Amino acid sequence: MKALIVDDEPIARRELRRLLNVHTDVQVVGEAGGAAEAERALAALGPDLLFLDIQMPSRTGLHLLESLEDAPQVIFTTAHDEHALRAFELGALDYLLKPIAPARLATALDRVRQRLSLPAGDTLSMTRPLLVRDGDDAWLVTLNDVSVIEAAGNYVQLHFGDRRPLLLHALG
Repeated sequence: MKALIVDDEPIARRELRRLLNVHTDVQVVGEAGGAAEAERALAALGPDLLFLDIQMPSRTGLHLLESLEDAPQVIFTTAHDEHALRAFELGALDYLLKPIAPARLATALDRVRQRLSLPAGDTLSMTRPLLVRDGDDAWLVTLNDVSVIEAAGNYVQLHFGDRRPLLLHALG
């Protein structure tokens, strides 16, 4: 799998790259020191996995992930545990605290391998949580929770509970 490391600290990027060396199926295709550089690298390199720090100058990793239309799998790598809930609300697959323990990294990579090896037909299983965003609101919803999916012009409206978010995607 192709991975991109985003961290404003070169030492942290170098250490993560060193830890990843033992995982022969992970190819680090690039590094970025900030959100703007990461956006360019994501577009150019198309990684499967993004290792993302939270505290960076200009824009945080959380802000970067919020702005991405089609994000790869994301593992946050940070020294700040207080952002974990928000990271998972945004669809992060894992949250590793620095200094990163090799065993925790291996567990996180196993999760990515499982997620990436799902056959296309299983990517929208009835029980797998999906991140649904509508403006500033976000929910983790399973298809079991959705009662109606309807076309609304060039958009899709989901009905779950008392919520009716409008998604900026066509039904097709």
